[in-house]
Amino acid sequence: MKKYLIYLGITCSISLNVGAQTDSLDLLLQLGSEEPVELIPKRMIFTQRMLWGEKGLMRALKVAPLTDHGRETELKIRRGMLVTHQVLGFATLAGMVAQGIVGAKLYSGDYKIKELHEGLGAAVNITYFTTAGLSLFTPPPLIHRQVKGLNGIKMHKTLAVVHLSAMIATNLLADSAEDPKIKPLHRATAFTAFGSFFGAMLVMKF
Repeated sequence: MKKYLIYLGITCSISLNVGAQTDSLDLLLQLGSEEPVELIPKRMIFTQRMLWGEKGLMRALKVAPLTDHGRETELKIRRGMLVTHQVLGFATLAGMVAQGIVGAKLYSGDYKIKELHEGLGAAVNITYFTTAGLSLFTPPPLIHRQVKGLNGIKMHKTLAVVHLSAMIATNLLADSAEDPKIKPLHRATAFTAFGSFFGAMLVMKF
């Protein structure tokens, strides 16, 4: 499980370095270029290329042929996955709040709620990493655009690196959280994960 979290963390971190994305095929009408625009962008994270690239698994199995109509369908799927990504983000945040409240009581010595804390932790992990997976494996946008200067998207991605790292650290320290030396570290990483996750969601609203 720990190796899986580390691997997924590295994968997610790579995905956070991709530039701003443009989804709509209507953009083709706005570009005004006589040169044809490729159906898939040249820059994709490897998880997207593995599934949705020109020689990706979805193409090889002929599940999603690389055609104009096919790409329109993929972009609809992409939008649906990203909406679900946002919804699960709010669910994860709510779970983190609940786990924090229960965790505070656990830290104060109420060990009767330890199983509840662990159950909430498992639920948060499921929603958190499912949210990450929806971003990693979504069909690619039509165009990747590099946006200059500081903006909400870049701040969101920077904070995502922080909360992803903190989330992995929290899970790795969970088994030793009863150790007096590890306990404060576990708590610190948990608070860091929550704070940066909340911040990442907040910046996307402004």
